Amino acid sequence: MVVRVARLSSGPVRYRDRGSGPVIVFVHGLLANGTLWREVVDTLGEGFRRVCPDLPLGGHALPMRPTADLSPSGVARLLGEFLDELDLADVTLVATDTGGAVTQLLLAEGCDRVGRVVLTPCDSFDNFLPPSLRPLQILARVPGLAEVAVQPLRLARVRRFAFHWLSKHPVDAAVTAEWTRPLVSDRRIRRDTRRFLAAIDERATLAAAERLRTFDKPVLLLWPRRLPYFPFAHAERWAATFPDARLVEVPDSYTFVCHDQPRLLANEIARFVPPSDRAQVTRRARKATP
Repeated sequence: MVVRVARLSSGPVRYRDRGSGPVIVFVHGLLANGTLWREVVDTLGEGFRRVCPDLPLGGHALPMRPTADLSPSGVARLLGEFLDELDLADVTLVATDTGGAVTQLLLAEGCDRVGRVVLTPCDSFDNFLPPSLRPLQILARVPGLAEVAVQPLRLARVRRFAFHWLSKHPVDAAVTAEWTRPLVSDRRIRRDTRRFLAAIDERATLAAAERLRTFDKPVLLLWPRRLPYFPFAHAERWAATFPDARLVEVPDSYTFVCHDQPRLLANEIARFVPPSDRAQVTRRARKATP
C-alpha cells in the first residue's frame, strides 16, 4: 500500500493506492478515512487497483484551504477532481454512509470517469442527515460549541458508543482513535468538518435522486434489512430509481458492511467488475506467473 497526496484546488487529499488492474475508488463517510476499507482492500487482492482517498469529512489529517467549498456538493466536486488528477477511467465507485450522498451528488452532476457504482447503506433522499444525527448540524452552526463537543471522542468508550450504531461488530479502538484524532486535536479539521455539516441540505440529495433516474450505468446495492439510520426501504427505492440496479441483502451487518461483512462485499465487488476486465486481470496474472 502506497500513501500519496493529491494536490487539488481545495487542498491536499491523502490517499492509499494499491495493486493494478480495474480501478476501484472507495468513498468513506463522516468521522472516518480511507482506512475504513482496509479489510475489503486486503480481501480483494492484487488484481484490482484499490484507491482510498481521505475526504475532508472529519477523519482527514490534512486540512483544506480556508476558502474551499466544503459543502456536500463541493466535496462531490473535489472527488471528481481527484479522479481527474489521478487520470482514472472506468472507475468503480464504492461508497458508504455520508460518502454515499457525496457519490450521488457527483453522479447527478455527471462524471464520465465512473463506469459503475456500489452503494452500501448511506444518506439518501430526505434522510440526509438521518433525523437522530441532525443535532450535529446545529452543533456545527453554533460558534465554539464543536470545540467542546468533540473532546469526549478522546475516550475509547465514547467512540465505542458512537460507532456501535454504524458497525454491528466492534471496530478496534486504535482504528477509531486514528479516525477521530485529527478532529479532536486540530481546529482546522474541526473547521472543515463544521463547514460540511452546516451546509447539509436534504433538498440536494432529493434533487440528485431525481436526476439519477437517467443514470444508465450499472449499480450494485448491498444493504442489510435491519439497521439503524438507513432503512432497507431506501435500498428498494434506489433499486427502483436506477435503470440498471441490483439489490443484494446483507446479513449480520449495519452501515459499515465493509467492516461487518468484508469478504461478502469484496466478493460482490469482484463479481460486479465486467467479465472483459476480469479476463484481462487473469491474463496479466498468468503472464506474471513464472
